[in-house]
Amino acid sequence: MNRKAFIRNTGIAGAGVFFSQQISFSGTFTDYPVVRVAAEKRHFQSAAIEKAIAEFSAKVKNKELAWLFGNCFPNTLDTTVYPGTKNGRPDTYVITGDIDAMWLRDSTAQVSPYLPFVKEDKALQELIAGVINRQAFCINKDPYANAFYNDETKQGEWKTDYTDMKAGIHERKWEIDSLCYPVRLAYKYWKTTNDVAVFDETWNKAAKLIVQTFREQQRKTGKGPYKFERRTSWATDGVPLGGYGYPAKPVGLIFSMFRPSDDATIYPLFIPANFFAVVSLKQMAEIFTAVYKEAAFANECMALATEVETAIKQYGIVTHPQFGKVYAYEVNGYGSFNIMDDANVPSLLSLPYLGAVAANDPVYSNTRKFLLSEYNPFYFKGKAGEGIGGPHVGVDMIWPLSIVMRGLTSTSDLEMKKCVEMLQRSHGGTGFMHEAFHKDDAKKFTRSWFAWANTIFGEFLWKVYKEKPHLLNA
Repeated sequence: MNRKAFIRNTGIAGAGVFFSQQISFSGTFTDYPVVRVAAEKRHFQSAAIEKAIAEFSAKVKNKELAWLFGNCFPNTLDTTVYPGTKNGRPDTYVITGDIDAMWLRDSTAQVSPYLPFVKEDKALQELIAGVINRQAFCINKDPYANAFYNDETKQGEWKTDYTDMKAGIHERKWEIDSLCYPVRLAYKYWKTTNDVAVFDETWNKAAKLIVQTFREQQRKTGKGPYKFERRTSWATDGVPLGGYGYPAKPVGLIFSMFRPSDDATIYPLFIPANFFAVVSLKQMAEIFTAVYKEAAFANECMALATEVETAIKQYGIVTHPQFGKVYAYEVNGYGSFNIMDDANVPSLLSLPYLGAVAANDPVYSNTRKFLLSEYNPFYFKGKAGEGIGGPHVGVDMIWPLSIVMRGLTSTSDLEMKKCVEMLQRSHGGTGFMHEAFHKDDAKKFTRSWFAWANTIFGEFLWKVYKEKPHLLNA
């Protein structure tokens, strides 16, 4: 099922029941029960990650944090990866957790935090190379699809969507970030390992399809080949106005029919993802210059990056009466805009994490103050914590992902420590992170098995441990 259907079927109250059906505690909460999957049932075991868990556990005095790190950081490897080979090359299928489908976004986000460890673990490096290879294959199958099955013949529950659904595709929601994340993973992998084997003809073709799709969705000469309609009771689960979305003016920005939450955009000129596209295009230019030696295509990537970046500066910055110049979440090119943020990345909050802006960028600084205030309609504060949520699961629901991102983009020790403490309190007695929890009760949560949230939480804790260990032992 897709994310929205999962929430509809389990509900907030049902999430705890779902959890109790899946995991039996071997002790009381204060005993820190064993909730990690047993070693013999883990999908992949990395000696480097186990070493990191042991080090963290030995050095961090806060034993609950050590327990959480040991549960969450390896969760992607423990439960969601299916490594193999295809045509003699590594090939890794990655599910999100409770949904048996591979999102281009989630699969990147799930394995990226392991990149710093691959130099001491060749098997882990090969597994991530397999993810890169699989993503390139998926893009070549359909650059407009966001999620794919392992079985190339499978037709899922959304096969009746009014769009060009092919066998092997789980969902075909056009989201700019679905094409940015695979570039991010391949680029970071290359920079970490110096391995260029992933940059074969398949990846080359996928990269050129990415640029082609971005140009099509600038919509300068028409609406492009993409259209999407779905019979649904959820207003955010489909695209209005005949499947093309609300009107927007072609101004150089790339249209995105959906957000990274898989919710439909209100205005399709989605600013965080356009920022992400600029970063990805510059990374592709570097790859095609250094690896493929294709200067013409590298120049094409840079020209498109410059065009989109210029359009962001012209149309993506608006004036807020309290905070001054801020980045809009969505615009339509005619002067209308939507100012808010959603926990899912790319978000406005995440821009420094993605390498799109500097943390001290003046407009970002203003935007950040707005995002972490009551003026952001999806910023919730209650007894259990405070943070950004989004329309995907409704009001009063905080996403741990937003708290993690706040910590990863913070320059303040006090703020980072606050984020760690809130996350420590947010697991609702389960030992894992979730999609969202109620602002007044962390035991009311959605998705007990959501690997992205688990792994990026581990990434945050490891970063704090390496750079500011005193914040974990205070």
